[in-house]
Amino acid sequence: MPRLITLCCAKGRFGWSLVKSWVSFGKIEKDTRMQGKVVAITGASRGIGAAAARVFADAGARVVLLARSAGQITELADDIGCGAMALPCDIGRADAVADAFAHIVTTCGGLDVLIGNAGVIDPIARIADTNPAAWSDAIDINLKGVFYGMHAAIPLMRGHGGTIITVSSGAAHNPLEGWSAYCAAKAGAAMLTRAAHLEEAAHGLRIMGLSPGTVATDMQVRIKASGINPVSALDPSVHIPADWPARALLWMCGPGGDAYLGQEIALRDDSIRRAVGLIP
Repeated sequence: MPRLITLCCAKGRFGWSLVKSWVSFGKIEKDTRMQGKVVAITGASRGIGAAAARVFADAGARVVLLARSAGQITELADDIGCGAMALPCDIGRADAVADAFAHIVTTCGGLDVLIGNAGVIDPIARIADTNPAAWSDAIDINLKGVFYGMHAAIPLMRGHGGTIITVSSGAAHNPLEGWSAYCAAKAGAAMLTRAAHLEEAAHGLRIMGLSPGTVATDMQVRIKASGINPVSALDPSVHIPADWPARALLWMCGPGGDAYLGQEIALRDDSIRRAVGLIP
């Protein structure tokens, strides 16, 4: 296996791009899998989104970070460098998403990859005890936000191709007490992803989902505090690091993902973890 030895920068289409250097059989190889590609990531302020921004930038992409937390994504973009762009956006508003993607085209010249990652776990409450406004807000972000992103991205990708990946969840397929909004939205987003593949595969778009399993992010703190269902009782040691799904997302943008178009990859599957290079 190649061994990581250093980090360096190479000048390309979008200025200086961070790439990893590997040594294998005495020669230097650079991780340039995404060189010159424009990658938009929703929910990029923390967790999987922030980790994905770093992973894609390391592979040569120009990353566009979308989230409501302007300060956090600006700080992250500055830290990543390499042309990373912070674009404050409320993914739950159709007009905000349309404006953001128009800005991406103006600034970056196009879009190659969309990672639909934005999501919230709240409200965590049984249906009878849930605030209807909070439930509706969760649907706006977790389901409508996925649609708004696809609606804006698909026309930009037709003709030259592109990849859209929805970050899904086991909650899309299994009901959990207290998570009615999250389960309903994730189930809808999973079917939306399949429908998008059905409609757009003929136009050269690669569309699929990733179910990462439980991940060590801030969301787990909120889940743990709720104490409502078995997920809240999980030992923290079972949660995978955020860079695992981030690396899986990068792998899905390459040939490895071709066998899963229109499907949802489960990162709990050891065969997938091996293919991505997460485990021996």
